[in-house]
Amino acid sequence: MNRVACIASKPAPTRIMFVWLVMCMLLSSCTSLPLPRKTPTLALPMQLHIQREQAEQRQDWLLVIQQQGPALRWSLMDPLGIPLARQLLQDGTWQADGLLPPNPEARELFAALLFALTPATELADNYPQAKTAADLRVIEQRWQVHYQQPEAFRIDMKGDLHYTISPLEAAP
Repeated sequence: MNRVACIASKPAPTRIMFVWLVMCMLLSSCTSLPLPRKTPTLALPMQLHIQREQAEQRQDWLLVIQQQGPALRWSLMDPLGIPLARQLLQDGTWQADGLLPPNPEARELFAALLFALTPATELADNYPQAKTAADLRVIEQRWQVHYQQPEAFRIDMKGDLHYTISPLEAAP
């Protein structure tokens, strides 16, 4: 008797656990984000203005990226300073930072920003799957980064979702 038939003959709780386990594995494989092999060299702390555009709707956000021990702390806020997402990237994995609910869109944005902000000299080692051209970086079927300037760029994502990124000047 094969394994699936064996599990199908088990009591209902065993079948439910098996289905739940398979569903979790499928979902986790769909949500894996491209991340660098090692943390790229970034000038931190960094404050960025994020403009989100989708279906002719625009939103403005503030993102702060900081070094926190061995981790990178990502804090996304609305213009009033209300937190939208906080994540720590440590040892190649994302972890919740604080009590905010999971925000998969923000996590995808953070991963795309890390790709976009990786220095050109570190790109091939950190993202071997990336393709580059003048003022353009691509991870196929995921992100396209178009640079106007080294720190000002646009990220095009699936689903007609676009982010325009620019640095925020520190107050004197």
